[in-house]
Amino acid sequence: MNSAGTYTEKQCGDHDNEADVQSNVEAAADALLTRKVDLHLLPILTLLYLLSFLDRSNVGNASVAGLATTIHLVGAEYNVGLALYFVGYVLFEIPANIVLKRTSPTIWLPSLTLTWGIISVCQGLVHNKAGFYAVRFFLGVSEAGLFPGVTYVFSMYYTREQRSVRVAFFFSGAALAGAFGGILAYGIGLIQGGGKPGWAWIFIIEGLLTILVSFIAYFIVPTWPQKAAFLTDNERAQLLSRLRRDADAADLEPFNWRGVRQALSDPLAYLYALLFHGSAFTLYTISLFLPTIIKTLGFATWKVKLLTTPPYALAFSITMGTVWMAINTKRKAVFILGSSAVAIIGYIILITTSRAGPQYTGTFIVVAGVYTANAMILSWPGENVSAQTKRAVALAMQISLGDLGAITGVLVYRPTLSAHNYRTPHIIALGYTVITALAATALWILMSGANARREAARVVLSGDAHDKAVTTGSDEWATGWKGEDEMARRRDLGDRHPAWRYRL
Repeated sequence: MNSAGTYTEKQCGDHDNEADVQSNVEAAADALLTRKVDLHLLPILTLLYLLSFLDRSNVGNASVAGLATTIHLVGAEYNVGLALYFVGYVLFEIPANIVLKRTSPTIWLPSLTLTWGIISVCQGLVHNKAGFYAVRFFLGVSEAGLFPGVTYVFSMYYTREQRSVRVAFFFSGAALAGAFGGILAYGIGLIQGGGKPGWAWIFIIEGLLTILVSFIAYFIVPTWPQKAAFLTDNERAQLLSRLRRDADAADLEPFNWRGVRQALSDPLAYLYALLFHGSAFTLYTISLFLPTIIKTLGFATWKVKLLTTPPYALAFSITMGTVWMAINTKRKAVFILGSSAVAIIGYIILITTSRAGPQYTGTFIVVAGVYTANAMILSWPGENVSAQTKRAVALAMQISLGDLGAITGVLVYRPTLSAHNYRTPHIIALGYTVITALAATALWILMSGANARREAARVVLSGDAHDKAVTTGSDEWATGWKGEDEMARRRDLGDRHPAWRYRL
């Protein structure tokens, strides 16, 4: 009996060891697959966003190089041109994501890139106010679909836990654009030839670079995971299995107007938009007006372009470090609040000081806080909104309605309010940062409450769509798609499904 018992224990131990080995093998295979997906998505998509942000924000460096003087912009006319970019952006955000949902990233995203590259070149060819207004509007139209589109593509390849760092890395392209933009503008601005001033060559050369990359992107940007050529059949099955356990990305949900209506009627979708509304004010004013703000401190134009680089380099480092902490602690709201607090400190320094040293230090703190907060703000709805069509529309809503804050911001930072180193606009920016913090707090409270109620109820919907909900214990999302009825239910309920838990 003892020998039999000993044999049984050994056998159980062998089974445990085999299970551990199998688990380790699966984890290693999963990590290899993730790295392969990263390799095919992150470099090219981050590069596209870097070029997008460079082509929309290089107008700040062109301005200090003489753009407004050459094309005879007076008063707030330059600010109006900046605002028109965001008008086009807001109007075409949601339609662009609907087109993406109905087509393919392989065609849509490179086509957008090619279009805004051509328009960016045209910025260097304008001779008057009307031309400047037109190209800024259509630049906004053509760039509108990139960020929400790529965020949606990420939601189709990565689990909710994996998306944060990928969206943050992708968004870091904005900080890198700021860092490299100043150096590029300094070098390109030295060109004087071809009948064009230096500021025009900033647009032309950077736009031509975008056009070149867009042609390459047609051959590199992948399609949806169900058809992606870079995945083998086994890898595709493994990826879809992982996604199915996590959320809805493995579902081949067709576009449907029900999802559009759900997004437009969800209070949380509007809170995500309000969250970005506050942060978009600060994000775009600091990125578009940082050269102007530094120039008011008394620096020469060539120094201004170079002095914009260090704040963005710091922001990139802090953003990646903070996102790493957010992922490891599985918390996002608290880090958004912390980053907002950092930005508020920076604005207080800008508001209460007048000497060049403290003012320049304040820009470091503001840029670090603003960019870090936005990296998490822009990835949050991608983790929490389901099903697919609803998520595509909600992501576009966040950017489009949020960018109304950017329109307000670029009109506030106008010459008539530039006294005392833009003190009044900085005060308003501080207020918008408080709005960001309040929206993050509201989302945190509402989603925490929803999670608590669902956990307490532990409701499982059973039978057909008209059956009464019954309490039967924990209903984990990962328990699988239980046939066509359950798939239809999850498409219909999305993030309202009792098994769904919001990421806080």
